[in-house]
Amino acid sequence: MRVLLLVVLAAAGCARMDHIGKPPSFTPTMNSTEQLAMFDPGLPLESARRVPVQEASLWDGGRKSLLGDRRAARRGDILTVVVEIDEEAKISNTTERARTGSENLGIPDLFGLPQRINRGLPEGASLDQAVGINSSSRSGGDGSVRRSEELTLRVAATVMQVLPNGVLEIQGSQEVRVNFELRELLVTGFVRPEDISRQNEITYDKIAAARISYGGRGQITDVQQPRIGQQVLDAILPF
Repeated sequence: MRVLLLVVLAAAGCARMDHIGKPPSFTPTMNSTEQLAMFDPGLPLESARRVPVQEASLWDGGRKSLLGDRRAARRGDILTVVVEIDEEAKISNTTERARTGSENLGIPDLFGLPQRINRGLPEGASLDQAVGINSSSRSGGDGSVRRSEELTLRVAATVMQVLPNGVLEIQGSQEVRVNFELRELLVTGFVRPEDISRQNEITYDKIAAARISYGGRGQITDVQQPRIGQQVLDAILPF
């Protein structure tokens, strides 16, 4: 148990040691998954091969021509992801329930037994009214949720691979450092080539299994987060 606690504390400390007395370091881009996708574009697709044209023609069907399709279509290509979230949700629920029950059981004439038993009972006791039960319960609850989110971001993403059905798996990251605070934006998901606009852009609502993370690390983030010891105690304490 002590060894595990020391390992957890050491890992938490190393994460903060990176930006003590200096700005937080950027995540290395060399040998990243995005760079590897650009180095190894994979086998060319049948639809991506250049269509033969006559030598005398002024028009070239390649991707770099004036009328060519410059949208991302192969592993290693880059496209722009536009994140514009402006949502508001409001939910209100009210629940009320009431129940009342009453049960009475009397056996004044059961083969004459109550009369015989009543003689041996203390004064005031009788089996004429053998059982009497009254119950009452009431419950009520109110709940409300109100949420408002607004976020506008643009990030360049790389095509990681082309799935057998033609869908593109994309991944993008962006880091911006201001003084001693580093903001991170991560986007991953799957897109259809036909959903990419002529400007080589795609909105976040057309990304399947979209995972969008916008956060950061630095001195301000460290102050806003509870310490690792407090988080552990909050998780294990039953009260």
